[in-house]
Amino acid sequence: MGNRLIWGEQYNIGVEIIDREHKKLFSILNKLFDFGHKEGKGHFACQEAIKYFKDHAIQHFADEEAYMDSINYPGLDTHRRIHKDFRDRMLPALENELEQTGFSGTSIHHFLGVCAGWLIGHTLIEDHMIVSGETIKHWENLLPEEEQTVMGQTIASLLHSMFRLDSQLISNCYTGEKFGNGIYCRLVYSSDDKKKLEFLLLFEEELIGSTIGNVIETKSEVTDMMLSNVARYAAKQFAEHVKQRFSSLEQFKITKEQLLSYEQFYKIFEKQSPQFSLLFDTGKGYFAYCMTTPENPWCMEGVSAVTKNAVDEIENHLRLSSLPAESKDHAPPESAPQNADNQKRKILVVDDSNFMRKIMTDLLGSDYEVLTADSGMSAIRSITLTTPDLVLLDYEMPVCNGNQVLEMIRTEKDFTNIPVIFLTYKVDRASVKKALSLNPDGYLSKSLPLESVKREIDHFFEKRSHDPQGQ
Repeated sequence: MGNRLIWGEQYNIGVEIIDREHKKLFSILNKLFDFGHKEGKGHFACQEAIKYFKDHAIQHFADEEAYMDSINYPGLDTHRRIHKDFRDRMLPALENELEQTGFSGTSIHHFLGVCAGWLIGHTLIEDHMIVSGETIKHWENLLPEEEQTVMGQTIASLLHSMFRLDSQLISNCYTGEKFGNGIYCRLVYSSDDKKKLEFLLLFEEELIGSTIGNVIETKSEVTDMMLSNVARYAAKQFAEHVKQRFSSLEQFKITKEQLLSYEQFYKIFEKQSPQFSLLFDTGKGYFAYCMTTPENPWCMEGVSAVTKNAVDEIENHLRLSSLPAESKDHAPPESAPQNADNQKRKILVVDDSNFMRKIMTDLLGSDYEVLTADSGMSAIRSITLTTPDLVLLDYEMPVCNGNQVLEMIRTEKDFTNIPVIFLTYKVDRASVKKALSLNPDGYLSKSLPLESVKREIDHFFEKRSHDPQGQ
């Protein structure tokens, strides 16, 4: 904690309002470094310094964006996206960790490591491009917010299934800053048609040591090597699980795996143009997930069904999700059952994600009449106007969540018999129990190949055609 940031001429970009605030932010971080080094400093002083840093950072972003707008800088939108991620996601997450841990040494280390690394990198690279007129090549392949959300939820689900950790996404524009002692893994894949796929996975040592490595009792150089190899194995398994979740990546086969020093990692990272660059707080240490594919083959897929016996089957579901793709059932989907009058059944998809609504519409539209709603209230209006045969309801919506929407549906006499199936990324036993206590007609996990969802929905309607009461 005794390190300090040394201001040098290399940080000046030649714009007074920007350089002045950069220097001020460096100075505030140095005060925080001192607080972390001196145990006598109280939480109040640290809190005030962090608030001061946050206020200056937010004002600095506004001033910098106004300047870029005044000179018609072509990279303004990318800068705004990076600023927004730091301001609206990363800083609040770091503050929350500090508060939750009582300003522990580890949480202060995380705050300083992430903020100092971000500030230095952003100043030296992105901000210098403002005066040169260049656009930010490093982020030109970063996928839109909706795809980031889908991948973030997928990674959080994998962190839970592999490590039994509930993770929080801190940033979807992770800039390669060093957040603590870490193990850095690089995995390179290629396909028969010469396309490339690369993963950079970063495990804070504490994460590996407190989960997989907790069976090792002694601390030695041999132990360090064992933990490094455990992390390498975990990284490979993690990448394979990601590939299984997205069929467009299945063609890639691993060609290289490496353990890197931080310096080696950063040298590779700064030359990349990632599609995903995500940073998570797992509660047991930080984890970063970076993925680059030059030809951009990624597309979101995967919802697998876990129906009313989900509490009994959830562990089997998690076990199956870890099997090689070739060992799973890939039977072709059956034709969708229809109403007795041969009309298409109506399915209402309720999800706050445009991307998810489009995915479900594309998946089901050939065999069903698909209606969509982007909120709970919109769903109620839609149900009132046209009674659907099934509602696929996002469990984790803001404002009015899936629980509340289901309660509203069940309290209306005319809607009581409309079947409702939850959509969710949460497949842990506690979440499943909580969702099923509301008596939905099913529980869909947004994880495995899309054909599984289509097949499960077809089976759901087929079963109801034989048993209209759904018993």
